[in-house]
Amino acid sequence: MEMLLSTKGITICLFFFVLSLAAAIEIPLSVSQLPTITEQSHTQVAYPFDEDFTIKCEARGNPQPTFNWTKDGKPFNLSSDPRIVTSNNSGTFVIQNRGIINNFQGKYRCFASNVLGTAMSEEIELIVPSVPKFPKEKIEPLDVEHGDSVILHCNPPKGIPPLHIYWMNIDLQHIPQDERVSMSLKGDLYFANVEESDSRSDYCCFAAFPRLRTIVQKMPMTLKVSRSNFIKERKPKLLIPPESAGSSSSVTVIKGGVLLLECIAEGLPTPHLSWVKVTGNMPKDEPETENFGKMLKIDQVTAADEGTYQCTASNPMGRARHEFHVRVEEPPQWLKKPEGGVYSVGANLVLLCEAIGNPEPSIQWKLNGMPIDGRTFRGRISTREISLTNLQLQDSAVFQCEATNKHGTILASANINVLNIAPLILTPDEENYATVVGYSAFLHCDIFASPAADVRWTKDDSIEPLSTFRYELNKNGTLEIRDAKKEDSGSYACWAANSVGKRAITANLDIRDATKLVVTPKNPRVLKSHSILLKCQAEYDSHLKHSFKLSWRKDGDELPVNSTEGGRIILDRDTLFISSVLLEDQGVYRCVASTALDSAEAETQLIVLDVPDPPEDLQLSENQNRSVRLSWKAGASHNSPVNESIIEFEENRWEPERWQELSRVPGNVTTALLSLAPYVNYQFRVVSVNAVGRSQPSTPSLRYATPPAAPDKNPENIRVEASEPNEMVMKWEPLKPTERNGPGLEYKVSWRQRGVETDWNEELVKKHSLSVRNVPTFVPYEIKVQAVNNLGSGPEPNITIGYSGEDVPDAAPSGVSVEVVNSTLVQVFWFGIPRDRVRGHLRGYKVSWWKTRSMLDGKRHHPEKHFLTFVGDRNSGMIPGLEPFSEFHLTVLAFNSRGDGPESSPVVFETPEGVPEQPRFLRILNFDKDSVTLSWGLPKKANGHLTGYILQYQIINETHEVGAVSNVSVANRSALSWRLAGLSPSTKYKFYIKACTAKGCGKAATEEGLTLAQGSKGSGRISDAVKPTPKFQPSEALEPGAEYTIRLVTKNWVDNNSIFEDVIETRGRAYAGIYEGISTQGWFIGLMCAIALLTLLLLTICFVRRNKGGKYSVKEKEDLHPDPEAQSIKDEIFGEYSDSDEKPLKGSLQSLNGDIKATGSADSLVDYGEGEHGMFNEDGSFIGAYSGSKEKGSVESTGSSTATFPLHA
Repeated sequence: MEMLLSTKGITICLFFFVLSLAAAIEIPLSVSQLPTITEQSHTQVAYPFDEDFTIKCEARGNPQPTFNWTKDGKPFNLSSDPRIVTSNNSGTFVIQNRGIINNFQGKYRCFASNVLGTAMSEEIELIVPSVPKFPKEKIEPLDVEHGDSVILHCNPPKGIPPLHIYWMNIDLQHIPQDERVSMSLKGDLYFANVEESDSRSDYCCFAAFPRLRTIVQKMPMTLKVSRSNFIKERKPKLLIPPESAGSSSSVTVIKGGVLLLECIAEGLPTPHLSWVKVTGNMPKDEPETENFGKMLKIDQVTAADEGTYQCTASNPMGRARHEFHVRVEEPPQWLKKPEGGVYSVGANLVLLCEAIGNPEPSIQWKLNGMPIDGRTFRGRISTREISLTNLQLQDSAVFQCEATNKHGTILASANINVLNIAPLILTPDEENYATVVGYSAFLHCDIFASPAADVRWTKDDSIEPLSTFRYELNKNGTLEIRDAKKEDSGSYACWAANSVGKRAITANLDIRDATKLVVTPKNPRVLKSHSILLKCQAEYDSHLKHSFKLSWRKDGDELPVNSTEGGRIILDRDTLFISSVLLEDQGVYRCVASTALDSAEAETQLIVLDVPDPPEDLQLSENQNRSVRLSWKAGASHNSPVNESIIEFEENRWEPERWQELSRVPGNVTTALLSLAPYVNYQFRVVSVNAVGRSQPSTPSLRYATPPAAPDKNPENIRVEASEPNEMVMKWEPLKPTERNGPGLEYKVSWRQRGVETDWNEELVKKHSLSVRNVPTFVPYEIKVQAVNNLGSGPEPNITIGYSGEDVPDAAPSGVSVEVVNSTLVQVFWFGIPRDRVRGHLRGYKVSWWKTRSMLDGKRHHPEKHFLTFVGDRNSGMIPGLEPFSEFHLTVLAFNSRGDGPESSPVVFETPEGVPEQPRFLRILNFDKDSVTLSWGLPKKANGHLTGYILQYQIINETHEVGAVSNVSVANRSALSWRLAGLSPSTKYKFYIKACTAKGCGKAATEEGLTLAQGSKGSGRISDAVKPTPKFQPSEALEPGAEYTIRLVTKNWVDNNSIFEDVIETRGRAYAGIYEGISTQGWFIGLMCAIALLTLLLLTICFVRRNKGGKYSVKEKEDLHPDPEAQSIKDEIFGEYSDSDEKPLKGSLQSLNGDIKATGSADSLVDYGEGEHGMFNEDGSFIGAYSGSKEKGSVESTGSSTATFPLHA
């Protein structure tokens, strides 16, 4: 068995002492001892609805006690009535509820005895209540006159309290009560004076006994009130207490109970009751009155509540008084109770018994339940003390002390056990203990001995007692090891000895690692509505993993394991996730870990940031014509201090319900003196701003209206805008509504021609513009605008210079010249036009140019104008992006805001030659093991006279390493193919082709390919463009005895589907033999038959479907519904080079023989229908039918990187 400890040690000390066991340890039941009452009943009620009633009395002792009972001080035999059921070795008995049990009512006492003495219980009262009933009686009606006093008596039957009395009518409606009609504590209904409305014949008194579950009703009473001949006004007279009690009475109340003082008076008018304490002060807590002031109630009565209380009943006719002399008494209470214990032979004994109460209680000593006879008792006895010297074994006894006054009796017992035995170690041997580093370990050694035993502890094999300051021996023999360390693990022995004998036990101690926690993040600050993840990182001893538990608390309250608030807070062992953080989520979050040996906790404080709460309680003060002071109370800042407060205003005359910013003040300021404009009905509000954002606006203040005044300012941004040459439109920014300062705002506009006119032209307008016609073109004017309202004019306005309307320039730039910088860039120079010819504000110059002819072929070009704008007054500019080797015309013009002026005379210039553009493509026609044939296209733009081509190649491999570049100069500028020899077999090459002019070579087109291995056959692609009309097309330059795949596809290459595809083989020397060999094979004949049959079936299906489609031929359908995509591609590819459909294609045979090119994939023709490669050579041959928009680098198993048609030798 392992015992787990967790008490933290603080003090470190060690001392040895002798244990005194007189009252420290309970006597083991194996040791002879006096009886002790362990359980007993108290006052009990035998309810009639219970099946039985149990009177308890249990006791322990050695030998086993026997039990006797007394009832009302006389012996009571439990076997005297068959309804009493008893149990063996128990004093408890059960009374069965059969028949009349009234004879069992009384006060019982239990006595438990053995050879050593007798223990006695407190008195147990059994109450057998009778069923309460009102007597059957005939109640005579009461006849009274208006104004008389009446008492309706209830006289409830006796029963178990509490008793509740109600006055109701026959319909169970409560009789209304007030100062005039009320019920006394005894249940009688008092009328201070009756009214005719009090007449009724069903006044019923109901008595309820909750503990008996019984409600009884008295017979109804009749009250008849007749009208009186005169008003019976009279002064008050007390009915409770009655006059017979005199002017004062005494009341006794138990301390801690409830004091109820009652005064009920009659009189007309209805008397009013008041209370006062005559002697002493009223209680601190003003006592409450009930029953319409007729009852004074004080709960939890203390001695301070003693004194004289007076009630006064008063009406206009007089007063009546009564005094209550309140005395506070209390039942007996112990000051000192006799204490039992274990004593050794020869010891001395002193027992004390003191009690207080009011009246003072009497003290009686008993020995083994019987009064002590001082004549035969060998010790000394007094009212409060008993003493014995030189105790012997036969002095063992139970002493009882009983304190009694008229309010009750209390009993205290003391068991005096005189023993002489060797030590008994009650803790089991070989107990296992464990604790953690830094905690205290407690090794138990519970000992019972008489005389007292000496106790010492040893560790491991040592016989020396533990003597370091870290060990402490407690009273009960427990060894405490404070601030435990790993080296404290081991085996310990507890030794106990007295004069009679000695004993020893061993205990084993293990020290575990302490649990440690860290919560991250530490004290995070989170914006409201954001999320936060708290993680609790724990370290604990591996031996304690099965008992390890983790929980989370917020502000001391444990959070449930399951998610809360609809999943907003999710707790998963060591993590706590809060989404959409609210302000109420702020607090201290504590992670608590516990094991069987220790516990640890770590905390973090979550701080939620939010915008401030809106300011409150806006107040206006210091009211002036142009200012007012605004004060407010700042709202909660939500953990982010307020940086500033924004004061906004709204006025209801010009822009109602539109709030505008008026002022800003620092965040720690809550008042501001606001500067105001005249003639504005203001309303203010305040917005607080912190680092998180802006608060909601405060509730608006009261309105504050300022009186009108003349304008303080004039319009700004005065300018002239004109759409016609002889017009001047003056415009300005109108005053804001809050700048008007009063009603009737207008603008006084003054103008005159600068340097010409001396008098001002003036006009008064309401809008914010004025148009003046018939003015000279583009001349300066002096302009001023002044604000005017019904209360006066604004300040003297400033003069603004503006110009009348512009017209387009009427002169062209002169001295235009061009300086060629390079083949695509020139610089243009010109002389600007005179200032008076601009006729407006000069915005800049425009340079226009257009190509007239190419210097390469001399062809004239349709003029396509280009232009560049040069802003500002300048006389030169650069023209980029020109075509090399071309002739251009160029003009220059000036422009202003009105438009463009006339162009200068055209200037002719020519651009020099440039380098060619990249060749359109580079294709590999076929590969051999040591050679390759390449084909390329002309550059899109030669930009000069071609001088030839530079062909380069180099070895490449998969590791991106490259070999040296080899150059081949192709001097023939008409050449579009080249055969390279001397290549290595099975080697990957990269090829480059550049076109050159006298100015240099252009950008290269590239292609990659792999030469064939030894013994491989080459492959390649031959393409030929075919006109749609001919029914056949010759193809030459095919090798004899080779196999070819023939594929016919549509020109637009919209999809990959071919119209026709077949495999042919050219005839050769071995043709006849091969033909005869195959044609005589049975499998070949069967295959041909199957193909013919399948072809016939397909033709039949096509014929049927064609007939269903209508009478139009395919050609007609194409003409009627041309494919727009195909048509656009046709136009783009063929352009102006396309001839009539019937004209043969020039150079087609040459194309097949020479300029053969291949593509990267036979199944992806759609890739090559885009771009500019698909066009004719200058000699008319179609050299780009399958050219692609991207380079292909795939290598096929035949050795050709771009092979399409297999060529078998």
